[in-house]
Amino acid sequence: MEYSSDSELSDSDRELQEAFAEGKLKPGLNAVTEEPKRFINNVGGIKHKLEEIKLKLPWIERLDFVNEQAPLAPELAAQMMAHEQKRENQLKNNKKLPQFSPSQDPVLNDFKREMAFYRQAQATVLEAIPKIKKLGIPTLRPEDYFAEMAKTDEHMQKIREHLMQKQQQQQRSERVKELRQQRKEGKMLQIQTKLQRQQEKKEMLDQVKKYRKGVSKDLDFLDPKKNKGKAISRKALEKRKMKNKKFGFGGKKKGSKLNTKDSAADISEYRRPGKAVNKGRGKGKATNNRPGKNRRLKAKTKRK
Repeated sequence: MEYSSDSELSDSDRELQEAFAEGKLKPGLNAVTEEPKRFINNVGGIKHKLEEIKLKLPWIERLDFVNEQAPLAPELAAQMMAHEQKRENQLKNNKKLPQFSPSQDPVLNDFKREMAFYRQAQATVLEAIPKIKKLGIPTLRPEDYFAEMAKTDEHMQKIREHLMQKQQQQQRSERVKELRQQRKEGKMLQIQTKLQRQQEKKEMLDQVKKYRKGVSKDLDFLDPKKNKGKAISRKALEKRKMKNKKFGFGGKKKGSKLNTKDSAADISEYRRPGKAVNKGRGKGKATNNRPGKNRRLKAKTKRK
């Protein structure tokens, strides 16, 4: 059969080639058409097949329910409204995202779909639990009931370690974010403090210039009471006084420390030197028992 079919195919191909060479075949005249598929909605047959495969089990074995969704709780309604408002603001602020209305937004539709599943399950539980209790079937596991776990302790330990590691990584990343934010805030505060000091220094120099020119008669920044809410530390005041004493308030400085006729004649600060300090060990006047050089020489010649 295989050889006969191959020979038939080769004969048909040869016939087509000969017809194409003679010009009997032209493009466009030979087209393969497919008829549309027809679907038959056999309702009776489907119901009959369903009755054949359907298991006649009691309800406790099936636990099926057909009911409406549970009423929407106030907190869930508030959560849904907040989610819709947040998503609407995101769509308005970000022009790159496709502009949907809240009812057409696929993200909001997913949220609503999950909420519908939750409400449907909630309504089922509210109806099923009383019915199961009426049948006398316990719904809670006894306290003294121990069942073998589906997974080993080693596997659960690995899962626990993985969760702990993930939590530590999350805490570390949050800590890094906090430190980065604190560093940024500290840098901004440092810049603000530097600018404020520069402004205070500029105002101080302006007051000193006015004082030198005689426009102002006092320096407000030296008086804490007149200082406009700007506290100056005692250390800064002492430093300022020392600099004023050393350098003064301007003017000629060359030769300012040279003596003049009046300063040379002034002996008010002269102090008479006190008595010599006794360097001996005993009390009273210190004595030098060693004779002079001449006496030592005379004594030396006498010995000879």
